[in-house]
Amino acid sequence: MSSDDVRAAGPAPRVPDHGALVSGTALVTEPSLRLRERAGAFAELFGSWAPGRPAGTALAHDWAAPLLELLRRVRAERRPGHVGLLLRTGRDGCVSGARFVSCFPVDSPYGPALLLLAAGPATSPAPPRGAAGAAERHLLERYETLLSALPQTVWTLAPDGTVTLPMAATAPAPAGLWHPGADALWMDSVHPKDRDRFGRVWREATRERSLVDTVVRVRLGDDPDRYRHLKLVAVPVPDGGAEPEWIGTVSDAEDDWRIRKREQLLAGMAAVPAARDLSEAFRMTAAAVVPDLVDAIAIFRVPQAAGYGSRAFDAPSVTRVAVAPGLPELPPLGEHFRLGPAADEAVNSQETMLFAFPAGAPPGHLISDVSTGWLREAGATCLALLPVVVDGRTVALASAANCRGNPPPDETDLALLQDVLRHMDGPLRRTLELQSVRDMALALQQSFLAPPPEVEEATLTALYHPADAAAEVGGDWYDAVRLPDGSVALTIGDIAGHDMAAATAMGRVNSMLRGLAYDGGPTASPAATLSRLDRVVQALDTPSLITAVHALLRPGPRDGRRLVLSNAGHPPPLLIPSDAPPRFLHDPARTDPPLCVADSVPRTDLHAVLRGGDILVLYTDGLVEVPGTDIDHSLQRLCERAETLSRRGLPLPDLIRSLLPAFPDRRDDIAVIALQTSPRTRNDA
Repeated sequence: MSSDDVRAAGPAPRVPDHGALVSGTALVTEPSLRLRERAGAFAELFGSWAPGRPAGTALAHDWAAPLLELLRRVRAERRPGHVGLLLRTGRDGCVSGARFVSCFPVDSPYGPALLLLAAGPATSPAPPRGAAGAAERHLLERYETLLSALPQTVWTLAPDGTVTLPMAATAPAPAGLWHPGADALWMDSVHPKDRDRFGRVWREATRERSLVDTVVRVRLGDDPDRYRHLKLVAVPVPDGGAEPEWIGTVSDAEDDWRIRKREQLLAGMAAVPAARDLSEAFRMTAAAVVPDLVDAIAIFRVPQAAGYGSRAFDAPSVTRVAVAPGLPELPPLGEHFRLGPAADEAVNSQETMLFAFPAGAPPGHLISDVSTGWLREAGATCLALLPVVVDGRTVALASAANCRGNPPPDETDLALLQDVLRHMDGPLRRTLELQSVRDMALALQQSFLAPPPEVEEATLTALYHPADAAAEVGGDWYDAVRLPDGSVALTIGDIAGHDMAAATAMGRVNSMLRGLAYDGGPTASPAATLSRLDRVVQALDTPSLITAVHALLRPGPRDGRRLVLSNAGHPPPLLIPSDAPPRFLHDPARTDPPLCVADSVPRTDLHAVLRGGDILVLYTDGLVEVPGTDIDHSLQRLCERAETLSRRGLPLPDLIRSLLPAFPDRRDDIAVIALQTSPRTRNDA
């Protein structure tokens, strides 16, 4: 044996007829890996390793390297392992036989030890019939009995995928495997998500005639949706010039896989508590579970203000996170997207719900129309709803699906998903705290934003949309004051900052400007009013950078109103004429400086006329500013969008809402106030 050379691949070698299979056992003590006892044919299989000798000395040959590595790995990890060897000897490359060794950590009278089970063809001529033959058969029976007592099944596998089981196993999990019939290959029992990977492993093994050692999910019984992780180990056994077959073991690996997978997933979630925002935390979570556990996942923040039982999710609360490659993109969600009654039940019960269905046939009566359409297109086979609970409240809902024929997640997969989602507790808790501050700031801010008054021969509308990010409520405001003679004072403004302080300062500035506008009356100059406001704010308040447009609309020609305004560092007002393309009332560069930047800043009035049917739009920069985009380009896009919408003849409130950017682009507060003069009829003229 000492001159043997081990190789794991190569062309089919010549194998002498050495007789029947023999087996043996050995006990190796730690930590020196010293052979303590050996039995059966172990001495014949590994003759150079005598009792009392450590492995590092007795097995100091090239062929022993894989075996030494196995011993050291099992000693370190305390988990069973296997190795297959092809032994060559002589210059002619003749194979003396294959060796298959299983190693198990055990406790022995000598302390921690390793139990070795070895099998291979006899290295001496086959014993004759009679007593010697009976002894050989008895030895083989002992080996089979020993293997049948272990938690594994011994099997053989032909290159074409045909499986035979030379001996039964007593372990419940492997014994419950599904066995394909005459018209099916063993690969059909492998989980769909593992087939590509295992197919590559098997093709490489058949090409290289090498060891197979992998963990794969295999179908249990006759249920097409029940699988279990098994460890497959096999070594090729050549038979002369014929193609080799593989002999090996299959042992249960479900618990070990779950422990390792959980460690892997949670390691990937280690950065989630430090996520900058909830959307980033959701993306990290999705990256950890797609596509290993599920093919698609979307996570929704549950709106707390609406309370349970409300299926409406404001678009900012929706985070669409990940789908596996090859699946259709998740569709856009409307402003008042609804998940469906199944989501209500999951949110209220705080229990995971799993719906399995034929591929592409989801239960439309339980979920939203948008979700139903996507699940059909993706060929989904299931939908799992997993509530995320923080301090007794359901604060988020994860919606996960498997597609393209992949079976629904089992209890193990769902438990792993729940473990992963629990790691979002920190980001969600911080989001709730910020949301509380945001809600207070928003309530304070909206208390200052009174509905616009009714105006004769004109339509007046306004809206305020807070930023999507938590706590991003700041100093945007609008205001309208009706003066005694029928004139209207309009204001749009923005105070730097996105917090409670900005919202509070906005309320003070808005109140002061409203009082100054009413006190100035219809003949006041907007430039003078802004100058007075600038002096008061700088004298009585902590100065903050303030931009604003203040305008007066006075009765004018019979078909419209006269407009005079002053702009303090604010985006230019947009005019949408009834009979011409939209345009800005002045060049964006022709604005006066913002308020609170210097004393006694000269300010100017700009004049225009609004005719019947014309629309004046005052807005804050959240309507046009997009990070990384030139402001001139954004203003041009606003003008083009306004022209497209005006051609549709939309009512003023609908037109203004349609001017808002798409949900993902709403990164700042948006305030808008708009006035449309009534068109004159012929009788009026």
